[in-house]
Amino acid sequence: MAQDLVSMASIATELKFTPVDTIPAIASGIRNAFNSHKTLPIAFRLMQLRRLYWGIKDNEAAIIQACKQDLGKGTFETYLAEIGWCTNDIVFVTRNLEKWAKDEGAPDIPLANKLLNPRIRKDPLGAVLIIGTYNFPVNLSITPLVGAIAAGCTAVLKPSESAPTVAKVLQHIIEVSVDASCYTVVQGAVPETTALLDEKWDKIFYTGSANVAKIIAKKAAETLTPMTLELGGRNPAIVTKNANVKLAAKRLLWGKIMNAGQVCISQNYTMVDKEILDPFIAEMKVTMKQFYPNGAKNTEDFGRIVHGRQWSRLKKMLDDTKGKIVMGGDMDESQRYLGPTVILVDSPSDPLIAEESFGPLIPILPVEDLDTAIRIANEVHRTPLGLYPFGNKQETERMMTETQSGGVSVNDALFHGSLPTLPFGGVGDSGQGAYRGKSSFDCFSHRRSVTTTPGWMEGLLDVRYPPYEGKLAKFQKMNELKPNFDRDGKVTSSLISYIFSLGAGSKTGGVIRYAVVLLTAFGLRQYLDGKGR
Repeated sequence: MAQDLVSMASIATELKFTPVDTIPAIASGIRNAFNSHKTLPIAFRLMQLRRLYWGIKDNEAAIIQACKQDLGKGTFETYLAEIGWCTNDIVFVTRNLEKWAKDEGAPDIPLANKLLNPRIRKDPLGAVLIIGTYNFPVNLSITPLVGAIAAGCTAVLKPSESAPTVAKVLQHIIEVSVDASCYTVVQGAVPETTALLDEKWDKIFYTGSANVAKIIAKKAAETLTPMTLELGGRNPAIVTKNANVKLAAKRLLWGKIMNAGQVCISQNYTMVDKEILDPFIAEMKVTMKQFYPNGAKNTEDFGRIVHGRQWSRLKKMLDDTKGKIVMGGDMDESQRYLGPTVILVDSPSDPLIAEESFGPLIPILPVEDLDTAIRIANEVHRTPLGLYPFGNKQETERMMTETQSGGVSVNDALFHGSLPTLPFGGVGDSGQGAYRGKSSFDCFSHRRSVTTTPGWMEGLLDVRYPPYEGKLAKFQKMNELKPNFDRDGKVTSSLISYIFSLGAGSKTGGVIRYAVVLLTAFGLRQYLDGKGR
């Protein structure tokens, strides 16, 4: 594959939307490509992924420039969260795809049924629609596409029009890298997305806001189309008096400066035990100076808000809060700049807590104790995308036990979402489904249960055929499982099972006890043999 670079002149032009009247034909072509079975061979999928890898590598400079233009994103963040993430994901998937795609033996099958060779196939779902978003416009478009290609699907990618320069670069990369009959890009906004949703898909993968997700879900429901929804939430961070205050302040500040706070899994607000409130805020100020000695505005390490509408929304949140700004607050509308801002609030109903900010706003709510913090977290949003507990082990375990969230980073900010091989997704209204690494392959695959019944088994299967007179007792003897509990729900065991498990009450426990006995016997034998010499 020869280098095919996007020209800098072309990405400076205006983004051209796909004509709406051509979208039905595009979708039909993608469905037909899947029905041709072209994408089924593993060799074909691997070749597409390898070509996509080089398409990204060859156009690194254009990706960096585009991310800078659309989001003010610096080179380091672009490599960290966009380029390097996607290329590493492709390499990881290509190394493991053949293993993932193999049939799996079915677990927990009774011995008699093993004669049917029960197994699980990994079939591609079909033609899929991927709708990307603007905050990580390369990562959150390419990563699900990698999963779709790996699973053997065909796909249409609709990048975010809010990151138009990146959208053009993505279109170029896909057009020059992968099979155009199987994978294509549709550019546009609401009319184009609506036209795409009017088509029949075998899966829709969407990253973005809950409001848009509701529209997509309603449309998908009309054709019972499955979805993966990667949304957001009013994610809480909780810092107890037993936490390492310096580390908590440093890590939580980092969680809100990355991508200028435009990260769906960053903490939306932080509850801090009143006993450590002052030192926590003091450490935030010290860390801010360390991160940006010359100010956040004067470095490429701090990005910009994606567009004027989002900038105005964030400013209004600051205007509406009853809290007090204790750090930051500087802004410049002409640059879409809004500096990291710490606000001390006194109520969970403050707009900075009640609404998702999706920006570099850091509201802090002092709390009396952990009980109060957990109660507020559950009241503000019962199923957020992330939870960030800081404290001792007992406290962090309790926070996880008594709350729900898509994921958790204990003693850190959003770190669970930065591991590319760890399943990532929401719960409840923060999303459904998960992807990343093998989970991306699983996301676009159907686990198809298969059995094969040999002809010679017919004599064993006569019990299933009518007439059934006199067969019930035989069937019960063959099929019925005996409970290991009595009418009061207490576990019971027979003398035989007690002997075979050495009183452990389970097969696993029995194996462990037998292993201990054997090791003890072996050790004693070695000791006696040595003493005999």
